[in-house]
Amino acid sequence: MAVRIERLVTPGQFTLDGGTWDVENNVWIVGDDHEVIVIDAAHDAEAIARAVDGRRLTAIVCTHAHNDHINAAPELAELTGATIWLHPDDLALWKQTHPHRDPDRHLLDGQVIEAAGADLTVLHTPGHAPGAVCLYDPGLGTVFTGDTLFKGGPGATGRSYSHFPTIIDSLRNRLLTLPPETKVLTGHGDGTTIGDEAPHLEEWIARGH
Repeated sequence: MAVRIERLVTPGQFTLDGGTWDVENNVWIVGDDHEVIVIDAAHDAEAIARAVDGRRLTAIVCTHAHNDHINAAPELAELTGATIWLHPDDLALWKQTHPHRDPDRHLLDGQVIEAAGADLTVLHTPGHAPGAVCLYDPGLGTVFTGDTLFKGGPGATGRSYSHFPTIIDSLRNRLLTLPPETKVLTGHGDGTTIGDEAPHLEEWIARGH
């Protein structure tokens, strides 16, 4: 059974540092007709559960702990029995949204999350958040970048827990070294490829965001 990638867009709000913004998030479902993982359970647990559609959900993987990427994770875990995975460097951010519910497992750089024939390698890519990760499957030719890399540049670094030089290091050393044909599937908006973004690194550094 071939692995496939499904995209669900959920609307909601992102809140940090006293501000709130309307956002639309990409929820990625990776697997086959029997087993899947969810990357970033955003805003609407019931909509995500409907998209999972009775398949076994083995893991809810959080690319980082900004509220708009994790706010539906505990409810989705309750609905499906799945475990929630987060890099430990983002626990302080997680606690802002879910003070009474910890993630179930820690993501570690280099570990592989498996589901239905997909093998997603965890790349720790701090900068947008301290525990931000990307998930790379060379077999699928795809990297899920959360809010670390978008079409047109790095994720935002103007708020608490973020740092522009750190995200640049993550892009330079961890992401832009991937094969140029690698598809980049992001936390918001349209995807891109590593080859389309890599030539612009120095422009991003010069503009400072």
